[in-house]
Amino acid sequence: MTNASSKPKRWRPWSHPVHWGVDLALAIPLFLLGAAWLVLDWVFGVGMEVWAAQGDQGRIDAAHLAHVGRVQVLAIAVLVVVVLAGVFRAPWTAVAHMLLALLAGGVLQSEQHLWDSNHTPPGCIRYDAHC
Repeated sequence: MTNASSKPKRWRPWSHPVHWGVDLALAIPLFLLGAAWLVLDWVFGVGMEVWAAQGDQGRIDAAHLAHVGRVQVLAIAVLVVVVLAGVFRAPWTAVAHMLLALLAGGVLQSEQHLWDSNHTPPGCIRYDAHC
């Protein structure tokens, strides 16, 4: 006998994990695309603008701040992909994009360190109230 009162199952993204082949097919190219974007933005977005500034500190600072903004947008987009990969139960995509988020965080930390070291007044003690 069949149970006539049972409702048909609805498909929900978290009900079944994504097949590992599909997961890897998405994880690898998206990771490579994000990493390549970080490298190309570092080289061409910041490097070429700093080279074109010819020592003009205002343009150099603007290039670095624009780079920080672009990397922050990338980091947010990558974290959204991590959440979506978690909802769709795609573990390789989530892991790859967590690594990409860590890479973007490292770039942001590097830029912050560069900014702090270039904009500290000379003779200033770092933890002084006037610095």
